[in-house]
Amino acid sequence: MSNDKLIIFDTTLRDGEQSPGASMTKDEKVRIAKALEKLRVDVIEAGFPIASVGDFEAVKAVAETVTDSTVCGLARALDADIDRAGEALKNANSARIHTFIATSPIHMEHKLRMSPDQVVEQAVYAVKRARNFTDNVEFSAEDAGRSEIDFLCRVFEAVIDAGATTINVPDTVGYAMPWQFGDTIKQLIERVPNSDKAIFSVHCHNDLGLAVANSLAAVQNGARQVECTINGLGERAGNASLEELVMAVRTRHDVYDCETSIDTTQIVTCSKLVSNITGFAVQPNKAMSVRMHLHTSPVFTRMVYSRVVRPTRSCVHRMSAGRRTAWCSASTPGETLFVPASKSSGTSLRLRLN
Repeated sequence: MSNDKLIIFDTTLRDGEQSPGASMTKDEKVRIAKALEKLRVDVIEAGFPIASVGDFEAVKAVAETVTDSTVCGLARALDADIDRAGEALKNANSARIHTFIATSPIHMEHKLRMSPDQVVEQAVYAVKRARNFTDNVEFSAEDAGRSEIDFLCRVFEAVIDAGATTINVPDTVGYAMPWQFGDTIKQLIERVPNSDKAIFSVHCHNDLGLAVANSLAAVQNGARQVECTINGLGERAGNASLEELVMAVRTRHDVYDCETSIDTTQIVTCSKLVSNITGFAVQPNKAMSVRMHLHTSPVFTRMVYSRVVRPTRSCVHRMSAGRRTAWCSASTPGETLFVPASKSSGTSLRLRLN
């Protein structure tokens, strides 16, 4: 089995901030960026520099603070956007510009008012301009999930030739089904002649509750970057959850022939930090986060913790006989918190956090 690297691209500071009420100050973004760096996230999308002076300053501050992760700035396929992103990232140890343009018929006609030929030309121009600032350029086809695959192949071939090193396929409106989205990624990689010269990425929204499922389907079909957020934060119904993606790939090596660099012992810290700063509480039974849900059956509990959580070392340090437990809170090292699932007798597991 292959052990390809799966790049984790975190967009909590950019797309996560699109959640109504989840805006962050520059200092808060820097705090989260440091936590993401400790989590060993590969790429941190710090913001959209052209959006405001505050966003520019936040991206600049993150770029000047983070050294181990690549810091990315988002830019439309426009001169002013790309130049502003380049300026914000100029002091980064490792920088990436992420430029995008819409490719679906409805967006090209009604939003951009551009022909397909004009869109291809603008996409190529944007990538070349971004290359003036960094050789690490990502191109996204906005609304790729509703774009014609023949046109996507044409655009992607052109921007790879222009110097794009990452090709991102977003399900912008959370419309795709896993089998459909996985097949789209497979076809793109097979049909784009120079696909071997770029990493294919996905960015899935959770409008139908399928962001993680769609992302994992894409990974199964060759995507080697996933764009995600802590706690699944993001506009509308949110983005793919970083912690769920990472733990699924790490736990199911029999299914996914790749691995991440994420330090899973830092997931809880990041989850709590993002929740506290944004004010967005994590649901009590959220998978692989601050609180980890357990079935009240002792047999099922043993199965889950022996096969899923313990091998990944995400939060469980030791197991012993104890009271029947509904969930444990992964809050601080050494803390153990139990909530009885029922008053009936029975043996379950006591969990001590590392």
